[in-house]
Amino acid sequence: MDRAKNIACLHTEIFDVCIIGGGATGAGCALDAALRGLKVVLIEKEDFAAATSSKSTKLIHGGVRYLEQAVKKLSWAQFAMVRKALKERRTLLKIAPHLTHPLALLTPCFTWVEGWYYAIGLKMYDWISGTTNIGNSKWLSKALALKRLPTLRKEKLASAVLYWDGQLNDLRFAMALVQTAAKHGAIVINHFSADVFEKDTQGKLCGLHTIDSLTGEKHFIKAKQYINATGPFADAIREKANANLHPRIRVSKGVHITLPTTVMPGETAMLIPKTEDGRLIFVIPYQGQLLVGTTDDETQLTNQEFGPNSDEIDYLLSYVNKYLHVNLTKQDVTSGFGGLRPLLQAANTAGTKELVRDHEVEVDEASGLISILGGKWTTYRLMAKDTIDTAEKLVMGNISLCKTENEVLSGGENFDYPTLSKTLLIFPEQQDVVDHLLHTYGTNAKLIIGEAKEKTNQLTRLLPEAAFTYEELSYVMEKEMAYTVKDVIARRWGIALTNWKQTIKLIPLVGEKMASHFNWSATQRVLYIDAYKTEVLAMMKNAGITT
Repeated sequence: MDRAKNIACLHTEIFDVCIIGGGATGAGCALDAALRGLKVVLIEKEDFAAATSSKSTKLIHGGVRYLEQAVKKLSWAQFAMVRKALKERRTLLKIAPHLTHPLALLTPCFTWVEGWYYAIGLKMYDWISGTTNIGNSKWLSKALALKRLPTLRKEKLASAVLYWDGQLNDLRFAMALVQTAAKHGAIVINHFSADVFEKDTQGKLCGLHTIDSLTGEKHFIKAKQYINATGPFADAIREKANANLHPRIRVSKGVHITLPTTVMPGETAMLIPKTEDGRLIFVIPYQGQLLVGTTDDETQLTNQEFGPNSDEIDYLLSYVNKYLHVNLTKQDVTSGFGGLRPLLQAANTAGTKELVRDHEVEVDEASGLISILGGKWTTYRLMAKDTIDTAEKLVMGNISLCKTENEVLSGGENFDYPTLSKTLLIFPEQQDVVDHLLHTYGTNAKLIIGEAKEKTNQLTRLLPEAAFTYEELSYVMEKEMAYTVKDVIARRWGIALTNWKQTIKLIPLVGEKMASHFNWSATQRVLYIDAYKTEVLAMMKNAGITT
């Protein structure tokens, strides 16, 4: 992916579709449209998957809570959403084998009634999955539950129910979508924001003025159709297109924290099925840490990245301490992050927990803007399909076949971990580096390791205790359009989401290398390094964690 070359294309091309927003949905739309042969440009105001799409619970799931609500409230909308999400779960596992895997989740039960209730509910979950089921749920005795999760509190534990869902590396999945779209001809540009629309004499959108936030330069994009795939920020783009449109999005804030894996060793996750305020909490092994979340509180839209505050950490830790035989405090927290969920407006709902996490494609008759609203990670492909179906109908007058169900994403082609792990290993002491590269870049890891073999015959670590290397850093700058320190650490590697203290160590090392690569001035080098370090330290302070 060549950003300068892509920007140059804006001056000569008239695109079939211009997609605003480079998260899961926007990237999914770009891939779908490119595979149909449309001329596509995708712009993202920050970096790919910088916001909501990298702040999920990292699950590919139908939603056990949505199924429970479907049964309790006889809600066909909730049931339908669960059913299609479960079908998509199998598809996502297939098209990105290097970034996804099945995950076992255990639900502790403290009475025989709870045991039967969850066992029956999760059997229904299996049944809805049908032929796409990835593992059968089963009831576990107390002894078997403790064998799976040895740190479970034994007091009052009666039994447990085990079921299966999928897990993904969300930010890398989004990047794989962008890369695959680019391979099929899509023009993709990060750090590029939508400024002002132009309209023709009929009031329809015919042009978009944009701003390159890396240089301050302004550019113009001419397209036949404009797609708004900006998630929580969808109303802001809708207002740019038509100031008379009423808001459609309510925003929910969800935060997660990470803990050392010693808190709950093993590969099994835990679902805490009920809290005092009616939420679910997941405790999930992820990237060498234990991911705990999420909260769900209505909030105001913000462009600022945020993490958990002290009260939110106390809330999540209280349930970890309640269900596991531990006594954790804030100082045990290794990191945390917060995200905004875009939820469709619904009448007569008391809070965002009651809103259906489904999606809708809206076409503004006045301006012609297409907006994809709502949704969730697991159904991003269906959201993209519905959106591109609509755009293609408007642009071409017909709808062609969606091909994304069988399009293996970049890095997933012929991915065979055991074989690749053996053939790519340079030195035995670098097995952790090879594992990291394979589960981050898939078969593209061969490009990183191959170049290292040619130059120095080794992969050079940035930190002795971490798997990140200078060769990998060069790759994401040259091949993945990483232009800021935060692009690398938070969005290509994701370490900022799981380990704040390691992030602080990496910032100056990454910054120095980037300064040399991009020819930053001495002033820019200090500014860029200090700015991101200050941001991470502020997040730690807000969480009540000492540095």
